[in-house]
Amino acid sequence: MTGMIRSTFIGTLLAMLIGLAHPASAQFYLKNYDHAASLAADGLPVVVEPLPGATDGENDAALIWTMRAALNVAALQCQFEPTLLADGNYNAMLVDHVEELAAAWTLLGMYFDRVSPTPRDGRDALDRYGTRLYSRFSTVRAQYEFCRVAGSIGEEILFSPRAQLAVVAGARMNELRSSLIYRGEQLFDMRQKRETVTLPRLDAACWDRKARWRDRTCGPDPWAKAPIPGESAGT
Repeated sequence: MTGMIRSTFIGTLLAMLIGLAHPASAQFYLKNYDHAASLAADGLPVVVEPLPGATDGENDAALIWTMRAALNVAALQCQFEPTLLADGNYNAMLVDHVEELAAAWTLLGMYFDRVSPTPRDGRDALDRYGTRLYSRFSTVRAQYEFCRVAGSIGEEILFSPRAQLAVVAGARMNELRSSLIYRGEQLFDMRQKRETVTLPRLDAACWDRKARWRDRTCGPDPWAKAPIPGESAGT
């Protein structure tokens, strides 16, 4: 009997430790918007800087570096919710995929060297390119949604094999773009609605000495209670 109790206790303790090791994802709304279903490009922000004349490898490098910039912004902006592990996943990506990231940056440098008049112009263009990427992921109103999606992508990259950054970025870039647009609660309509109210005329000609509306002068009383169908005027 004592052995059974001990085994049950150990099993319960292990289950609790496993639960602590895998924190639940942040739930900012009762029902989150499904950004993964927003695959249409119409209306979504442009986040990948165009590289005219780039090769397929250079375009893949741009995709990788764009995702890196997004997760870097998330690591800085999303620390208010620790369960997202935004900073930890980003730092882990830098370690686990260091070779792929370095190769992507080298390819981007070669592209700007090729399309720029001088090597110095190429380096300056590369610096401006990196700066613009960060600004494309700056969001205030949609911060919850951006952080939730970026946290999910960071977790996927954490468990992805090496040399797969371009694959993950290509598969989830539209989802990340969609998260930059505020969607809010999906279970209930929480949007503010604009309501208009028509005010009656307030000039003295429309009111008698007892503050009663003068129908003959100003028409029907705009504040009069609408009659209920089937109810007589005397009730």
